[in-house]
Amino acid sequence: MVKMESTEEQDRKLVLEFCHLLEKSKQLFNGLRDLPQYGHRQWQAYFGRTFDVYTKLWKFQQQHRMVLDSKYGLKRWQIGEIASKIGQLYYHYYLRTSETNYLNEAYQFYAAIRGRAYYSRAAKEDRPDLMVKKLRYYARFIVVCLLLKKMKLVRELVTELEKQIQEYTNTYEPEDHLEWSLVLEEIKGFIKAEAAVAVLHADSNPIILSHRLSPLTTPPCERSPHMTLSLQEILIVGSACEQAKFSELTMDMFRMLQTLEREPTESATNPLSMSHGLHGHDASPAASRIPPYGVPGSKGYLENGRHYRDNPHKYLLYKPSISQLLVFLASGFKELPLGGALLLYMSADGCFSTTKHPEDYGYELGGLATSVKRDSVDGGGLSCRGKSYKENHCLYPGDLYPFTRRPMFIIIDSDNSFVFQHIPRYFGQPLVVLMSPQDVPPAFQADVQHHGSLFTLFLHSPLTALCYICNVGDVPIHHWERCQTYVDRFITEASRLVTRCRIDEIEQGIGFIDSSYVQFFGDDFLRTLILRFVFCDVVLRLHRGFRGRHMRPRCEPQLPANELLEHPSLSHIIFQLASALDVRGHFSEGPECD
Repeated sequence: MVKMESTEEQDRKLVLEFCHLLEKSKQLFNGLRDLPQYGHRQWQAYFGRTFDVYTKLWKFQQQHRMVLDSKYGLKRWQIGEIASKIGQLYYHYYLRTSETNYLNEAYQFYAAIRGRAYYSRAAKEDRPDLMVKKLRYYARFIVVCLLLKKMKLVRELVTELEKQIQEYTNTYEPEDHLEWSLVLEEIKGFIKAEAAVAVLHADSNPIILSHRLSPLTTPPCERSPHMTLSLQEILIVGSACEQAKFSELTMDMFRMLQTLEREPTESATNPLSMSHGLHGHDASPAASRIPPYGVPGSKGYLENGRHYRDNPHKYLLYKPSISQLLVFLASGFKELPLGGALLLYMSADGCFSTTKHPEDYGYELGGLATSVKRDSVDGGGLSCRGKSYKENHCLYPGDLYPFTRRPMFIIIDSDNSFVFQHIPRYFGQPLVVLMSPQDVPPAFQADVQHHGSLFTLFLHSPLTALCYICNVGDVPIHHWERCQTYVDRFITEASRLVTRCRIDEIEQGIGFIDSSYVQFFGDDFLRTLILRFVFCDVVLRLHRGFRGRHMRPRCEPQLPANELLEHPSLSHIIFQLASALDVRGHFSEGPECD
């Protein structure tokens, strides 16, 4: 009898311990939303404590599942909710650190929820809030799969989500059914827009290609002592109004964030993940997948306080207010280590000025619309065209002047991009501004407005962009790989020419290329962007459909024309590529190509 009481007491203590860990985990998780989104030191310790509690909670429910099932009444959806929270932790940790391996960790937990059908009986609980949790899980899983380019799975999840929304609507007739229908339409539109050009297997099924940086796609470079800077902080801003989006990621943001990441490695190479499979009770993700408390000091960090990671740190801002934008810029500026560079990428609609004789290039030429405010002076319109006042919700070139105290690389994708070519170098620091064309041929205007900018597409996947402007909708994989060799040859030759310009400058005393480009050229990401910009400029210069200076990109400082942008060797490669794609007629006259 005493023994029986002892067992019951032990079970009671186990249930109490589980309830304590569950409540503590919820408190910590809910506190994450109150953490500042910028800066590093403010949130790392809190994330560490949250990971630590979820590690204990996950292990505890695995080790004592039978007791919790019988004495606590633990349900499968509750296990799924814990796993979903861990997946969210990993995803938000990825957003804050920019390390793509954490995306793989989030995927493991989300995939386990689906594989073990943790939410399969949610509809039978007669709880609409539980069904909403299930729908949110699907939406989050889709985002992670999109970022990992698991498009086949994305389509399966969208089909399942559609069925779940229908079941939710039919069962509960909820007030938010229209919102979920809009979420579904948004993700369908995003998937359609993302597939600008299809690369096909021999059996005509599409192949999903990754466009993150890898050792095979990193442009070659002849190093020099002048290449001193590395990209450390990035601000990616998406404010284009009509562009396809999902989960506060516009298409341009989605493409650019991948362009500025390295291909994720397998979990086995991630020292923060000591278990590489789904082990333990019920084949659930192992608790040791959760990073240890001391994230600083692990892979990607140096002990002297300089933060060097596999990927530069990124902030993602969707339609921010001007104050938010400036605060995040200031945070990136503050976090820059010695030898680090800050990149600002902004995709936005233009804010136009009617000043006929501008004297202040910082504020009298207009700028870029940020968030659209209903209470703004012009009634919440998207454009400031025709207004003589300064628009509050607009980023002007002059707003960036204070940040040029440190090395800065700016990419502006807008129909008012050229106003950013006049930013002065008051502080003598390296500064490069890449600006999109301000216009595209009428045939592309509607698609580009919704499906994502052509300029960003060139920076993301040069071959995809070239196919798109030549109306090539699909390419067999063997043909794609052959054409990609021409792109690689172009990038290699352009890199050689940039280096050659610098050597000629030193030997002959002639300033062919600004020193800012040389200082940025040693960084893999910035070198990739510079060389893809050159590809974009050469292609659009030669394409018959892009006539007029406003249909070509610009850069400041200007890159040399004769020695680089109009160099015969680069034009020749483009003509060869066009012939390989059988689109030679889209390009101006040039030498016949083999």
